[in-house]
Amino acid sequence: MNNNEMLELAFNLAARAGEIILDVRRRGFETMHKEDRSIVTIADHEAEAMILAALREATPDIPVVAEEEMAAGHNPAQVSRFWLVDPLDGTREFAAGTDDFAVCIGLIEHGEPVLGVVTGPAHGEAFGAIKGQGAIKRDASGERAIHVRPEPAEGLTVIASRRSGNHPAVQRYLGDRKVAELVQTGSALKFCRIAEGVADLYPRFGRTMEWDTAAAQIVLEEAGGAVRNAETGEILRYGKPGFENPPFVASAT
Repeated sequence: MNNNEMLELAFNLAARAGEIILDVRRRGFETMHKEDRSIVTIADHEAEAMILAALREATPDIPVVAEEEMAAGHNPAQVSRFWLVDPLDGTREFAAGTDDFAVCIGLIEHGEPVLGVVTGPAHGEAFGAIKGQGAIKRDASGERAIHVRPEPAEGLTVIASRRSGNHPAVQRYLGDRKVAELVQTGSALKFCRIAEGVADLYPRFGRTMEWDTAAAQIVLEEAGGAVRNAETGEILRYGKPGFENPPFVASAT
């Protein structure tokens, strides 16, 4: 299976996962807590089970690292090529009844994302990219290429997590930058807003995991942006011990 076929596979699986998630929301659900006190719902588990089964059938030679399996103690061996899956990114947003949650499926090769899909099921939108082929968005109006925008003269639109947008580290990072607007929202869709040219900067100093960022990173990179380690300035890498990210900055440049 080549990368174009795998991108379509990821689009299809993310769409199916979105249907599962929205169906759970219609039926109603309970919120549970994992050992690290983060929350989880049946939507996370059902969407992940479907994605994992399909990926393992379609690409049996590529291991899969997924959020809920990791939470259950299934820690895979370190390999150079693997899928990273977050079946419901933004579970807190989903549980709170907002629409800012996503499905994320990314492919890693030698420490970097090379293919990814991020969907916003409640928004009816999907973003995808393959390394070297540009980024696209699909919605009710069809498919189109997306690109970051130049820095607006009126100032930056900064996008941040609802939980960490007012974190002192974010405010220190912004410093004297000209900021026109600070938008607080959830999930990997933040990266995609920069990629499609409606936001400019996403500094993140709170805890994130690799499955939270991998798919969205390749979308942003292929749209002309970057995701860098906030401390070193280096491009964010994958396959780290524990799959935990350092603080990072996603930007249009």
